[in-house]
Amino acid sequence: QVQLVESGGGLVQPGGSLRLSCAASGFTLDSYAIGWFRQAPGKEREGVSCISSNERTTYYADSVKGRFTISRDNAKNTVYLQMNSLRPEDTADYYCATVRCTVLGAMVEFGYWGQGTQVTVSS
Repeated sequence: QVQLVESGGGLVQPGGSLRLSCAASGFTLDSYAIGWFRQAPGKEREGVSCISSNERTTYYADSVKGRFTISRDNAKNTVYLQMNSLRPEDTADYYCATVRCTVLGAMVEFGYWGQGTQVTVSS
């Protein structure tokens, strides 16, 4: 079964950190660019970050630049999103997907999505 599976979400206090993981099963990630998206209740989906298959290109939304770091470990078939200095406005469901990644952002491609992991930033 071809799928992406996110993990690592949870409840964290403002200023805290979380690391999200996006693991692939049924296919290998090394040929795909991967993006992270988030959607908060009542808001549109937002592209957060992406990384190209060869790691030469990364993108960060202005809202997370300097706080979030995307990385990948192709040997583990996993992409990570390290989130530091979390803010209440980072609260959302976070999803990973296969994308086309450029310095301008991520465009969904090939149609592989995970089921999402919830991040709540609250004191």
